[in-house]
Amino acid sequence: MRPMKNLAVLVCVAGLLSPAYSQSKATAQVAPADAANHIGQTATVCGTVVGEHMSRYGVGDRGRPITLDLDKPESNPVFHAVLFSKTNVMPDQLKATYEGKQVCVTGKITQVGTVATIMASDPSQFQIQAAKAANKQ
Repeated sequence: MRPMKNLAVLVCVAGLLSPAYSQSKATAQVAPADAANHIGQTATVCGTVVGEHMSRYGVGDRGRPITLDLDKPESNPVFHAVLFSKTNVMPDQLKATYEGKQVCVTGKITQVGTVATIMASDPSQFQIQAAKAANKQ
């Protein structure tokens, strides 16, 4: 009877550790222009914000979607990072917060229309990178 109890405990511990281990794996880093080749995969996409837009309407209790164009602007975008804001952000605030900044977003890459997209439903999926120091020559 004792060996069966130990086996049951071991199976439970292994079952709890495997999801924790799989979540701790590093995700691949993908350039915005290459994200379309990774549809359906979970990755981190980093790029420079060259355009931003906040939807007029909210999405349930998630708030209003903010779409950031990375590396190429809206006329011919290569990647969209979609965040959600529960606050009413003015367009000039949106531009001041994100325009020209280096950002990274992590999540499952989907295709919305013709553009690769990650919808960051949790703030932990999105980071504004620290400004890089200018190279000394």
